[in-house]
Amino acid sequence: MPSPPMPPGPIEGPSAWRGPDMAKSEEWLYRLSPEDIAELDGALAHVRLRGLETIAVTRDDFPLPRLGAVLDEIHRELLHGRGFVLIRGVPVHRYSMADTATLYWGIGTYFGRALSQNAKGHVLGHVRDLGYDPEDPNVRIYQTTERQNFHTDSCDLVGLLCLRQARSGGLSAIISSVTVFNETRLRRPDLVPVLFEPFETDRRGEVPAGMKPWFAVPVFNWYAGRLSTIYVRRYIESARRFPEVPPLTPLQVEALDFFDSLLEDRALNLFMDFEPGDIQLLHNHQILHDRTGYVDWPEPERKRHLLRLWLAPPDGRPLPECYAPRYGSVEVGHRGGILVPGTTLTVPLEP
Repeated sequence: MPSPPMPPGPIEGPSAWRGPDMAKSEEWLYRLSPEDIAELDGALAHVRLRGLETIAVTRDDFPLPRLGAVLDEIHRELLHGRGFVLIRGVPVHRYSMADTATLYWGIGTYFGRALSQNAKGHVLGHVRDLGYDPEDPNVRIYQTTERQNFHTDSCDLVGLLCLRQARSGGLSAIISSVTVFNETRLRRPDLVPVLFEPFETDRRGEVPAGMKPWFAVPVFNWYAGRLSTIYVRRYIESARRFPEVPPLTPLQVEALDFFDSLLEDRALNLFMDFEPGDIQLLHNHQILHDRTGYVDWPEPERKRHLLRLWLAPPDGRPLPECYAPRYGSVEVGHRGGILVPGTTLTVPLEP
């Protein structure tokens, strides 16, 4: 069997950033101006006047004459630059949940088509503790207060809007997978080929029609001159619960352990604390993200709460065919998300 394609050398450019450098800069932070917020209010009023349901709103239905050009530049930065941006200052305290959902959805239309995030067809996700057992192999960790660990989601772009913060903890952490590749190549070149070979990964009970309850895909993928990364260590390990999935080899474990050690390196990663009204946007193929564990407020109305969008941009990068079992397709603009038999797309206003 031929060896999988790999980058011919270290990858350079804005995607190969390091956390401490980003922490000294605000180039990745855009603060909404009063004029921006007025445009958002106007676009929201336009939707309400037309009586549109949130799920039916398109970019044309959500006009942002000035801010739209800013969002287009952020869109380009996500796909072709450092891969992450934080938009700050959405006045979420002023809006009902229905209006917040529509406003966030409207912003999302400037980046791509919203995707189902679970077997229930939720195209607007609620990231909130639901009291589930994190050890249950069919539970998604974002529904608990546990640390998530660095991972990627099943989409091109992921967005998070902070409504409320936890009592303590719940910090966001991100890292460039391009930098992680470069460091692996520098420090442990013997492990690089292992990470370009497939790893069986658990679907956590959300199984599309005709598919196995797990899929196999390499952590690193070099395709069309770009490095794309897909990784959830917890799901790689839980896939071993299926009798047809072999145990990880000692070399695979060593490679994953080294990969994880780089993710934890404070000389590489970046932590940020969300404020209510922050929108974090990530290019999933070049950014891994994490959330620290947290202690929540006892009052239900104060509990940590984020809204999430998974987005498929119409101008996303080419992906190798090995992504198809997870993404449903590798067709640009029509891939990603989670669809199982009977799924109906919906915009829930509660978790």
